[in-house]
Amino acid sequence: MRRCSLGTALFVTALLIAGCGTTDKTTAPQQTNPFAAAVVGTDSTLEVVTWNIEQFPKNGQATVDFVVDAVQAVDADIVALQEITSVLDFRKVDAALPGYDSFRASSAYADLNLAYLYKNSGPLTVGSIYEILTDDDALPRSPLVLQGDFAGAPVVIIDNHYKAKGDGHLDLSDDWDEETRRYHASQDLQSYIEDHFSGMRVIMVGDFNDELTDAPGDNVFENFLEDGADYRFADLAIAQGPSSGWSYPSWPSHLDHILVTAPLFPALDKAGSEVGVIRLYDFMTSGWSAYDKNISDHLPVFVRIKP
Repeated sequence: MRRCSLGTALFVTALLIAGCGTTDKTTAPQQTNPFAAAVVGTDSTLEVVTWNIEQFPKNGQATVDFVVDAVQAVDADIVALQEITSVLDFRKVDAALPGYDSFRASSAYADLNLAYLYKNSGPLTVGSIYEILTDDDALPRSPLVLQGDFAGAPVVIIDNHYKAKGDGHLDLSDDWDEETRRYHASQDLQSYIEDHFSGMRVIMVGDFNDELTDAPGDNVFENFLEDGADYRFADLAIAQGPSSGWSYPSWPSHLDHILVTAPLFPALDKAGSEVGVIRLYDFMTSGWSAYDKNISDHLPVFVRIKP
């Protein structure tokens, strides 16, 4: 029988250790995304999500990780965010999301800033992001505009976070009444849209901090609701539906809205288009309590439009 020399044996051993020959390299199993079933994105539709991530990051690195998982799973083209407090942690989210770019404003009251995450490839092309109405007392956070194209068609997204709180009654004699400030915010935004984006495809989203279903005398969105030929709240049926489907379960109420302009009505009415609240807590072991502790007190709302 032929014997190997000591040198040969050591050489063969070194090859095996290096992973040569017939041995297989093993890798650690990837973590399963808990929100994988929450996908709303498709290759042929434009998806816009509005999401108030309460004082992000509400629970430090755990919040960062959950938000990364949620954005990856939902797979929307544009995610408009509110209450992004930490720029460093927001950069962590951006860094962990290949295929997305980000923009965060930095001028908001109490550092509760608006932001975007948006896909950097595919049919969406983002041209510019900027703040508007920066000196408007009715708006504690200046609306954040994203302008771009989707499948070659211009589109405008306006991210908002209206004034919070109030007693539910509109008092137009008091300029600092919370409902009055939201009322003036709606009026000012309508004027801005008509002055700067007339005839364009506009999707206005955000935490509007008020309900679409209030009586006309107290409804801060009455200017949009009365002008049904030019504006439509895509989520109106949600607001009129059961509380189990609302975006702010802890009240409960529906405060996060999606408004579209008339050029998008035909696309919104097409088969394949959809609007809904993404109940992310349904995918967490401890349900709402875990979601509220680790992520936010608001749920994301999405619109999917078939161009």
